[in-house]
Amino acid sequence: MTLLKQSVAAVTLALASGMAMAECGDIVVAEMDWASAEFAANLDKIILEEGFGCSVDLAPGATATTLASMESKGRPHIAPEFWSNAVRERLQQAEDNGQVIVATKLIPDAADGWYVSKSIADDYPEINSIDDVLARPELFPNKENPGKGTFVNCPSGWTCQIANTNLTKPTAYNFEKAGFIALDPGSAAGLDGTIAKSYDREEGWFGYYWQPSSVLSKYELKRLTTDADINDEHWNSCIAKEECDTPQRTNFTPTTVNTIVTTGFAGDNPDVMAYINKRAYTSDEVGKVLVYMSDNQADGEDGAIYFLENHEEIWTKWVTPEIANKVRQAIN
Repeated sequence: MTLLKQSVAAVTLALASGMAMAECGDIVVAEMDWASAEFAANLDKIILEEGFGCSVDLAPGATATTLASMESKGRPHIAPEFWSNAVRERLQQAEDNGQVIVATKLIPDAADGWYVSKSIADDYPEINSIDDVLARPELFPNKENPGKGTFVNCPSGWTCQIANTNLTKPTAYNFEKAGFIALDPGSAAGLDGTIAKSYDREEGWFGYYWQPSSVLSKYELKRLTTDADINDEHWNSCIAKEECDTPQRTNFTPTTVNTIVTTGFAGDNPDVMAYINKRAYTSDEVGKVLVYMSDNQADGEDGAIYFLENHEEIWTKWVTPEIANKVRQAIN
């Protein structure tokens, strides 16, 4: 190729890249403050920037506040890992109002609930239900309140803390009568730290957690059962709301983890939406990434690169061969 042809080709490529960037434009993606959501946000950032030519900013977020911002400001444009159980009615209203679109189920087999530590599962195999735990507060001692048991709640500000708190009230599981005190771990790292310490010390642990997570993979928590039925109506109208005065016992509703997108963005970016609606993985698949992140003190970006490098059989199905090649070249 002559120098002139090389120059023309370079200019053509630059113009094409600029057009792609202009067409895709600037995107704000919500990065929630737990490991799987950090991974999901960074995975989208890399694929959208390197494959689609977008310019992506990551914005810190949490379930309720992110949805509120998407409703009122149209930003962030994408919330990759959105656990909708605690805000179902509000999410449905936002969808009905044409503010957001509920896209793909990102993790179809995700789940959450109340768990106990491996040491309890091994030493007390008869403890299987929430009532079994509530009858034995001495197995989960509260260091600051002798004679009381400890329940490790979600950190303050997480929507799951609202549901958990309501379920502990007298009309539901009545933690006060059972002798249990709820502990706010302060952060995702604080929550994980309580589990790691209990594992290392072979102590009893009782609290809320979810899958996928490196924690469940590493520490083998046992999920508790309940004799209560799933009551979606009561969950949505009371359990998931701060003003729930007389919550009733109910099982955790089936977990839904979707990607949600602002309606305007979805309409302007059909190619990106085609990618988003194909993008999904199982708890086991993302769990391997989360264990890698935990073992290597890696962040969400590191986890995303690890996934892209080691699981082409998964992510290349979400995009065209041309986009896959662009992403592949960018990370190698």
